Amino acid sequence: MRDDNIAHEQASAAGIGVLLVNLGTPDAPDAGSVRRYLAEFLSDRRVIELPPVLWQPLLHGIILRTRPRRTARLYGKIWTAAGSPFLLTSQRQTEAIRNRLTDLTCGPIHLELGMRYGNPSIHVALCRLVEKNMRRLLVLPLYPQYSATTTASTFDAVVKELRTWRRLPELRFINRYYDAPGYIDALTASIVRHRQKTGNDAKLLFSFHGLPMSYHKAGDPYYHECLETARLAAERAGLSASDWKVGFQSRFGPMEWLRPYTNDVLHDWAVGGVKNAAVVCPGFAADCLETLEEIAIRGREIFLGAGGTEYAYIPALNDEPAHIEFLASVILRHSEGWPEFIPR
Repeated sequence: MRDDNIAHEQASAAGIGVLLVNLGTPDAPDAGSVRRYLAEFLSDRRVIELPPVLWQPLLHGIILRTRPRRTARLYGKIWTAAGSPFLLTSQRQTEAIRNRLTDLTCGPIHLELGMRYGNPSIHVALCRLVEKNMRRLLVLPLYPQYSATTTASTFDAVVKELRTWRRLPELRFINRYYDAPGYIDALTASIVRHRQKTGNDAKLLFSFHGLPMSYHKAGDPYYHECLETARLAAERAGLSASDWKVGFQSRFGPMEWLRPYTNDVLHDWAVGGVKNAAVVCPGFAADCLETLEEIAIRGREIFLGAGGTEYAYIPALNDEPAHIEFLASVILRHSEGWPEFIPR
């Protein structure tokens, strides 16, 4: 009887686990931490598609001997006394979404943050959900635009972990939300607020993380989803075709990547007489090295150095209320039909 009661209590407490996933960050802005982070990131076969027999000697023989020190200096420019700004923002997002779900539901929905690379790992996050008696799992990668290098890589990592479990949860996986109305609304609102505050005369660049051209040619839909996100937001914001452009940043290695390159656009704008530029990065759910250092700092240096006079980076959506409301709504919509899903 006692065992039956325990089993009943455990069954009644079973709930939905939601795993939020983002890219990750080193534990500290030093060469050792960055080396460990880059070794994990650049060993992902979804990120680097070269055969390991060719890539691994190059990675460990050259790249991880030279790049971590330089990259650590860049992290040092944005690091805060409390730690990684990316991790801190991601933690605030998680807590805000958790609180919003508590307001909107009666059933047990448990939320945990896992990083594809670094800490807290996907393994740790899933273990925490198991401790909360998760029986159904919803995975939400915080990448609005799908790419094999990000979204599919997250799926790989989750499945790799689940392969070690005897009792598997029912699984749902969200692939993308690049054109979701709530996401476009939140993105547009951030652009409109900035333009109203600064006089509406800045030329706007939508900058997305780059992708090797070979991946695009192989069928990755990322490029087209980036263009569609930018088009929808620009139209919603009332921008004319001459007011905005799309660029791609964060190239790595000698191969050709998606064009135009963000740095080239900023330089050419300034040389061509554009005096006021603003950059928004819709593919990043939280501000990180690629936005806070590459765009907010180096982008400014490029534009002003080439003759521009005013430059602004429009922050990522981070834990803005509209962003949190949208992400909570996505979780609720994809939880429908599960018996533990009980909306208020």
